[in-house]
Amino acid sequence: MAPRKSPIRSCVACRTTSDKRDLLRVVRTPEGDIRLDRTGKVPGRGAYLCGAKECTARALKQNKLGRALRCDLPESIKSELEQLVVNDDATQ
Repeated sequence: MAPRKSPIRSCVACRTTSDKRDLLRVVRTPEGDIRLDRTGKVPGRGAYLCGAKECTARALKQNKLGRALRCDLPESIKSELEQLVVNDDATQ
């Protein structure tokens, strides 16, 4: 039996491709809620970010996430994404 292939996804900001598990998924659920999906299994429309500070800033500034999810992003998600990037910078 051949090993299972890992799904490849691209960052909405920089368009680089990577393994699905290495990217941060933002999902719009069927109920219309927008949230971060750390498991990658929440049902709904997903958009991926590579997690780089520049990509997250570009995705928010140019509304790339909103277009990919086909909705307006609430301020709570924007601040949560910005906080994630700041926390990642502090741990490196």
